[in-house]
Amino acid sequence: MSGERPNILLLMADQCRGDCVGALGNRAIRTPNLDHIARDGVVFPHAYSTTPSCTPARAGLLTGWAPWRHGMLGYGRVAERYANEMPRILRQAGYYTMGIGKMHWFPQRNLHGFHRTLVDESGRSETPGFVSDYRQWFREQAPDQSPDATGLGWNDYAAKPYALPERLHPTQWTGDRAVEFLSAYREASPWFLKVSFARPHSPYDPPERFWRMYEDADLPDAVVGKWAERFAHRGEKLPASAWWGDLGADQVRRSRQGYYGAISFIDEQIGRILAELDRRGETNRTLVIFTSDHGDMVGDHYLWRKTYPYEGSARIPMLVKWPDRLRNAGTMTVRTPVELRDILPTLMDAAGIGIRPYEMDGISMLSLVSEPDRPRIMDLEHSRSYWPGSDWTGLTDGIRKYVHWSMTGEEQLFDLKRDPGELRDLASDRASAALLREWRGRMAQHLAERGDEWVRDGAPRTRRRTMLYSPNYPGAPRGR
Repeated sequence: MSGERPNILLLMADQCRGDCVGALGNRAIRTPNLDHIARDGVVFPHAYSTTPSCTPARAGLLTGWAPWRHGMLGYGRVAERYANEMPRILRQAGYYTMGIGKMHWFPQRNLHGFHRTLVDESGRSETPGFVSDYRQWFREQAPDQSPDATGLGWNDYAAKPYALPERLHPTQWTGDRAVEFLSAYREASPWFLKVSFARPHSPYDPPERFWRMYEDADLPDAVVGKWAERFAHRGEKLPASAWWGDLGADQVRRSRQGYYGAISFIDEQIGRILAELDRRGETNRTLVIFTSDHGDMVGDHYLWRKTYPYEGSARIPMLVKWPDRLRNAGTMTVRTPVELRDILPTLMDAAGIGIRPYEMDGISMLSLVSEPDRPRIMDLEHSRSYWPGSDWTGLTDGIRKYVHWSMTGEEQLFDLKRDPGELRDLASDRASAALLREWRGRMAQHLAERGDEWVRDGAPRTRRRTMLYSPNYPGAPRGR
């Protein structure tokens, strides 16, 4: 970028699939403001969340590290402090740092280097006496109402319109606070603003007008491979927050109606934020990134929620716009796989901060503009989540994906180029035996540093115990 340090706007949605942006090819969803970011920027169609659940994904975003190094191999607590922390690094470089929305850290008022945060923790109260800024504001605005009046749980598959006035919705609150920050900012130093929306993570509860937006829309059906029959669980009584189950095409469509509406509502708030940048004359001095912590299966392969190696769960949107380099150049596509760990090095590169002393696992995405098809293999994994034996590790180069289920030894292999829905598992295909051996060997090389518990005789081992925190996790808890 130019010699002037840019402002940095990091926009996040929670649990937003990588295929739910119009600019990435989805013809059903309406995301004009995200499409605007893409139009003068770079889209990364093979962006992933290595450990696709909220807290480990956010640890990778915070540190620029891979899971084994930051220590979270599944859903646990983000450590209280790391050697690398995005807000702290930018603050030390002279940025004013502000965080708005969902952080999902512990303790819940932990700043990790932010000068200030205004948080919405989706009703989560893990620190004694904690009340989020959103919920405190809600009490003041609607003392006789409940912020949970719509009646949906935080992981429910059901969907319906928001039951309260739109202005009280947490998505609106997050957008309002971001616009207020920008409109009031008067400091001489550049700013780093992280805006982290708590939706479209369930509850799927968009305001009525966004619910109606998709009432008659031609929404995509769930994709289901024959290999996924084991997840159907037909005839069973499943909870409202089920993580698997064939709930029928009508439920999939209704869930997606709410999910798509929630994304379009977020897009509208992003439009307001971008308009405030324009009003202040700062659009061409601001690096903008839009991403998510992970995706949402929303019924694909009879699965719901996240933590899975499949595209609906692990693939995320990644849009990057740095105007002084790409203005009026039109959308550029970089097919090199990227991941949340790459965002911190990108911000540091843009701000002129030396990356080497921080020992990043990620790379600057700005460097990929001159080499948009650079080969790269991205690691994926998640420790035990919803059921015993659900631990897995995976690899993808954006063209193929290999998955090893750690407790059973089962393998899966997908050709993402020919089969982006992962309908056909090639692991049992005799014609793909050599390819399977090749990817199995790559996985063994990737896991080798973890020792004998993970690899033996040049292949990933079938393990007997789950591991939530690696030996590199800074401090307690150390549970396995």
